[in-house]
Amino acid sequence: MRKSIYIIFLFLAQIEFLGAQESKMVPVQEGNFVPLYGATSKKPVLVKSFFIDVYPVTNNEFLNFVKKHPEFGKSKIKGLFADESYLAYWKNDFGFGNAKPKSPVTNVSWFAAKKYCECQGKRLPTMDEWEYVAMADEKKTDARTKREFNSYILSWYEKSKTYENPIGKTFKNYWGVYDMHGLVWEWTADFNSIFLSGESRKDKSADKNLFCGASSVNATDLMNYAAFMRYAFRGSLKAQYSTRNLGFRCASTTKL
Repeated sequence: MRKSIYIIFLFLAQIEFLGAQESKMVPVQEGNFVPLYGATSKKPVLVKSFFIDVYPVTNNEFLNFVKKHPEFGKSKIKGLFADESYLAYWKNDFGFGNAKPKSPVTNVSWFAAKKYCECQGKRLPTMDEWEYVAMADEKKTDARTKREFNSYILSWYEKSKTYENPIGKTFKNYWGVYDMHGLVWEWTADFNSIFLSGESRKDKSADKNLFCGASSVNATDLMNYAAFMRYAFRGSLKAQYSTRNLGFRCASTTKL
């Protein structure tokens, strides 16, 4: 009897440990970079130090969230906060069917992703924070000038069903973050700000022309084409949208 209880205890402890590993965060140091929308003006953006999840949020993690907040279940969420594709691949409110527990949760709206992060005491990363982390490869904070790095990203864009893969199988970048490229697209807190805040960025002409074909050609270099595709994808979204290849991860201004 004691042996059975001990085995159960170890099993539960292992599950808790693995869950903690999934939600682990790493620090990202302050720095400047020139994003795609600043390509013509060369104006750098300051990204202050913050923390970001090592991995995207998984099916298992989101299921635990839904159990505590059933109003975000597949059949319960209000149409104002999600379209009809919300958690479409899940079997029901409390089961993700044949999907893998360690695969990234997708078909989640911006509202649901934002609420999830808030319930963890976190937030969604800003677009600049996400892009700042995403430009790093294994050894450099900014690998955008490396042809092989950009080829890797663009080759992933041509693949399908990578969202079925488990987290942590892509490369670990300079900051200790996995899956920025090669698994799923990700929500950011201000995903549509490229349209709404041109004046605040003092780069209105670049913002206005960003999504025309000429803009992608006239960007700083062809290396920015991968980023151009991300900005274009974000620009097509609305907060209620949910698609099979779109997930998220959380960030925090302070260490939790």
